[in-house]
This record gives sequence, structure tokens and C-alpha cells, in this order.
Amino acid sequence: MKLLDEKVGIVTGAGGGIGRCVALALTAAGAAVVVSDIRQAAADETVALIRQAGGEAIAVVGDISEEADWVRLVAATIERFGAVDILVNNAAAASFKDRDILSMDVAVWDAAMRINLRGPMLGCKHVLAAMLQQGGGAIINIASGAALTGQLSQPAYGAAKAATISLTRSVATLYGKQGIRCNAIAPGLIMHEGLAAFFPEEHIRIDSDNLLTPSPGKPEDIANAVVFLASPNSGFINAQVLSVDGGLLAHTPGYAQARALGQGSVGYVGKPKAES
Repeated sequence: MKLLDEKVGIVTGAGGGIGRCVALALTAAGAAVVVSDIRQAAADETVALIRQAGGEAIAVVGDISEEADWVRLVAATIERFGAVDILVNNAAAASFKDRDILSMDVAVWDAAMRINLRGPMLGCKHVLAAMLQQGGGAIINIASGAALTGQLSQPAYGAAKAATISLTRSVATLYGKQGIRCNAIAPGLIMHEGLAAFFPEEHIRIDSDNLLTPSPGKPEDIANAVVFLASPNSGFINAQVLSVDGGLLAHTPGYAQARALGQGSVGYVGKPKAES
């Protein structure tokens, strides 16, 4: 028996990047998966990869910010597989126009909220009926490290992801006693084909210097966390935020610079200064 045998999952944004890796990991653990993406060709490619590996999947194209598309997605899932046990709200969007508050275009703000917050809310709304009827289910919302800190850019994206964490806790609080587990994952910078072209090498180096791991994160690191949170092994975990960021947010500011100087921490050098 595999960890997720006889389970059925929906993964949004599964046409590439982290979402594709999550869909592949869930099927490798035994689940059947509905691959949701706004791009037909990308969704079909993920399904083909899953089937080549011996898994079971179908593709359903849709826009997560549109309620009618969620109705259709959940209906197609139940029609094909008879249940919805796992929802991974992974699809997200960011904009280069999301720079600061002073210059914020309301349309940019609203777009960030529509995809990154309204989408996951609609997903929770439309899987809950099926999950409650069958006695439970696991919802995993992919948030972001940007939800946990202030940043020099992307304030709309960070605010939407922070609200998604609040949504996560609300869903667990409202429906936990009825068998619903709703948790969030806050990834650090996870490089994949959808991001690699947009991040300068210097940015990646700075991020890597501040990790507490020897190497940067990979989509598989998020996928492994999703499988855990979707499985019975996390049965007593609810309303939590799991940071999968290589320890990026665990240390004091200036960590990388202090480590480069060979110091234990910022403000402490290990020996007293020589008296003048």
C-alpha cells in the first residue's frame, strides 16, 4: 500500500513548476490527481508525464478566480473519481508592476487579490461540500515567505499570501471538528523553469547566502511537504504554516555578512576589544 492509495487530489497551477512536481509526487504516493491549469497544453503535458510514470490523472482547464470554473472542476473530479480527498491551492500570479505602495495601481492590487486570495477561497468553498459529505479531507494552501515578512517589492502579492494564511486558519477552525485539515506551506525562493529567467544571479546568490542549508530549494522539497500534509502521517496537524525555506527566516538580519566574517552573530565577535 502506498501512502495515498485510493485518495483523489486536485492541484491548481499544475501545468508546470511547483504544481507539476506536486501532482507527480501525489500520484507517485498513490493518489489519482486532477491537473488544473489555465493552459490546456501545459495541463495535458503534466497528465502525460503522470501516466508515463504509471499514475492516474486527468486535466481540467480553468481560471481559479472564476467561480463557475471551480464548480466545473469539482464536478469533473467527482464524476471521474467519485471523491475529493485533497486540494492543493498552488496556482498563483505575481506582477512586475507590484513594486511599492506609493505607485500602486489599484488594478494590479486587485489582480493579486483575485488570483492569490479569491482563487484559494473559491477552491476551499467548492471542495468543502464533497469533503464534509465523505467525512473529511486535506487542504494545502501554498502561501509564501513573502506572507511572513516585509519585502522591498511585491506588497500586493505578500498581502494576498498573508491573507491566504488567515484563510487557512479560518477553514481549519470552522471545519476541523468535521474532519477537515487545512494547512499552509510558505516556500522560500524555489527556482524552476517559470522563475529562472526572471531572477538575476546576484539575487539568487544573496538568497542562497542566507539559507541554513548547503543548497537552494527545489520544487521537490515543496512536493514532499505537500504529500506529508495530505497524508495520515500529519493527522494531528491542522491550521499550521510550514515554512519550507531552508531556514531563511529563522535567523537574525545580517546573518550572511556575519558568517562571512567568521562571527557567531551580529553584534558579538567572541572576544573583547583591546583597551585603548
